[in-house]
Amino acid sequence: MTTLPKGRAICYSGYRHGQSPNDRIYPTHAQILEDLLLLQPHWPLLRLYDCSPHAERVLQVIQREGLHFQVMLGAYLGAEMNNFGCPWGATQTEEQLEANIAENDAEVARLIALAHAHADLVFSVAVGNEATVDWTDHFVPVSRMIELVRRVKSAVPQPVTFCENYVPWQHKLRDLVAEVDFISLHTYPVWEYKHIHESLDYTRANYDSVARLYPGKPVVITEAGWCTNSNGRGMNAEHAVQELQAIYLRDLMAWTDAQGILCFVFEAFDEPWKGSADPLEPEKHWGLFTVDRQPKLVMADWPLPGTATHG
Repeated sequence: MTTLPKGRAICYSGYRHGQSPNDRIYPTHAQILEDLLLLQPHWPLLRLYDCSPHAERVLQVIQREGLHFQVMLGAYLGAEMNNFGCPWGATQTEEQLEANIAENDAEVARLIALAHAHADLVFSVAVGNEATVDWTDHFVPVSRMIELVRRVKSAVPQPVTFCENYVPWQHKLRDLVAEVDFISLHTYPVWEYKHIHESLDYTRANYDSVARLYPGKPVVITEAGWCTNSNGRGMNAEHAVQELQAIYLRDLMAWTDAQGILCFVFEAFDEPWKGSADPLEPEKHWGLFTVDRQPKLVMADWPLPGTATHG
């Protein structure tokens, strides 16, 4: 039986202005400590996306400072096949894909090593993120996902999962379900043009569409959030405002608290390195705090257990 911790959870990527995983410019230990002290009063559980120097520093800071976090540690997997269904057409050469396969093997080795080195902090590990959904630009075949999950499960004591949009769990990933200890799904009503009044019901439906297929298999939400700025790409721009973020996250927390569902809010801080150069690119604006670490409206009255839902 897989046992997971209870409590509020949040996704954490600490990149600031001028920093980016793509450029390998990482937040400093001091910057990470500043972030974690902001997060610690509200979220005892963190999700990290990869095993980069950023993730390693986060684990070091938690350990060194005696902070009270438990961590879901992730491995980032690059494209092992071209996905010609990707809307932005991110194709790579065969040589680059081969290099990505080797790097993915190295990333999985780092995941195993960090899970052992910080076994007191890391409560679970995630082998990849959004690597099988139809629109991904870092596509990994399901057969390869199964191979990597088996490799990690044989090497670490922690429960093992894979983080993915809710849709592939309904059909494409059925063979992977048997391999993971729990299912991790993502749900974003605002990306699917849902109005705030239907957003919580839509989130519940996304969750239930997966949970009912696999009775007895724990299901966790590893990403759910609401954008606060948008140029209209992929969503209605008028929906991407702080007031609606506050409503959605209050409703989300009330529901997941009441149901005992582990739910990682996406995302702690805005991420200006993401997406296009357009400052209103929605990928940049999911934080509960701005990139300058200023709280958004949602943090003025961060929801408490038992808050009445909007929907």
